[in-house]
Amino acid sequence: MSSSVDNVIDPPVTGEEATRRSWRDWWRGRAELGLCAFLFVLGVLVLIDALSLSTDFTQRGPLGPKAVPVIVGTLLLVVSVLLARDVLRGGRGEAEAGEDIDLSTPADLRTVLLLAAAFLVNAVLIDLVGFPISSALMFWGAAYALGSRNTVRDPLIAAVLSVVTWFLFNELLGVSLPGGPLMEVL
Repeated sequence: MSSSVDNVIDPPVTGEEATRRSWRDWWRGRAELGLCAFLFVLGVLVLIDALSLSTDFTQRGPLGPKAVPVIVGTLLLVVSVLLARDVLRGGRGEAEAGEDIDLSTPADLRTVLLLAAAFLVNAVLIDLVGFPISSALMFWGAAYALGSRNTVRDPLIAAVLSVVTWFLFNELLGVSLPGGPLMEVL
């Protein structure tokens, strides 16, 4: 015995309702275009902000402080256009197929909290001890949080990476970062 619900046929859709449904169906397969629009707007904002930087008092190196934001803004625009083109051509990202992960396992909160602590330590210490020391502690803490336990190699890599980063920003890009006690040494 069949129920009366099984025999119900949807009435034909016409006019405005059909237009609304067709737009919803079109957007359903192209939701990534919202991300494209966000990236495009973000790229425009980064470029506007970068091009409005005053460089006459901070220009000390060959590139200056505008270089990195202009590159980032331009890359945001390029990525947004390329992604929009791919989406409009029917490209889709595969859900959860990008990595070999087990979705049934819980998140590793210990690692996330250790990484957050390393970033917070950097934020608190950067004005007190300077960029090279605080970022070396952050890099070392991040390496520890992600599983590296080499007590000789990790701090050395962290120290070299932070001093090189400080030097590149300070000297090449002309972006003054706090040097701390290393200011007299370097």
